[in-house]
Amino acid sequence: MTVSAESIESVQQLTTGWRTLVLDRDADADVRDLPGIAVRWADSGFGFFNCITLTEAEAGAELVRHRLSQAAGIMRTKKHPGFLWLFEDLLDDEARSALETTAEQAGLQYAFPGTGMAGDLLPIPEPAHPDLTFTRVRTDEQLQAYADLQSRAYGFPLEEGRDGLVGSELWKNELHAYLAMRGEEPVACAATLEAQGRLFVAFVATDPQWQRNGYGEAVTRKALYEGARATGLTRATLHATAAGAPVYPRIGFKPNTPIHFYSLKG
Repeated sequence: MTVSAESIESVQQLTTGWRTLVLDRDADADVRDLPGIAVRWADSGFGFFNCITLTEAEAGAELVRHRLSQAAGIMRTKKHPGFLWLFEDLLDDEARSALETTAEQAGLQYAFPGTGMAGDLLPIPEPAHPDLTFTRVRTDEQLQAYADLQSRAYGFPLEEGRDGLVGSELWKNELHAYLAMRGEEPVACAATLEAQGRLFVAFVATDPQWQRNGYGEAVTRKALYEGARATGLTRATLHATAAGAPVYPRIGFKPNTPIHFYSLKG
């Protein structure tokens, strides 16, 4: 088997982008690159800032068993829970077939699915939506609104999202982070950051009561449009949840590797 360049790119975008985000949250965060394992763990109350992933291409069943056991061991040393991101296309056929059993034996439980996506799609036209205006996150109040949208969309307590984002200068000054505003109400959000010559889309969310109105797509387009205009980059990447997976191909993204998210068993 040969692992596609897009699948390898997807893992590298995670390890590069999350290194920036996690070190912004905590300058002493665990950002080790170990043999076959990348740790990007802020030990924040915001679970998405606590991340570990496997990095070896064409990994066989025995190697994956060993790496998952190592990764789970690292996760158990942390104060706050987080997720192991497993990029399926990096595994060989035997490892994929045994994955469910292997993860369970390592003490991991399946949390939710994702999909890596990328495309040479920039620049794009300036977006518009009849219901919305777009506001770049520049103030603490706007950043808290962004954090609260994350928490509502993923069912976290508000304090968890705030623990991840509030107080960050990076989010207010370097990321192209946008709120979609319906009047005075923030209803969706998206951000882009530069990562290894790509524009990496992260933390897209829509308030559950305003979903299925095209708001998430519109604000993602805005973050891409402004990020591309500022950087001149032409390629974009992201990691889609199941909710977002049908949306992004409309912008020009193409799916590559499935992603499995795991947490530690209770």
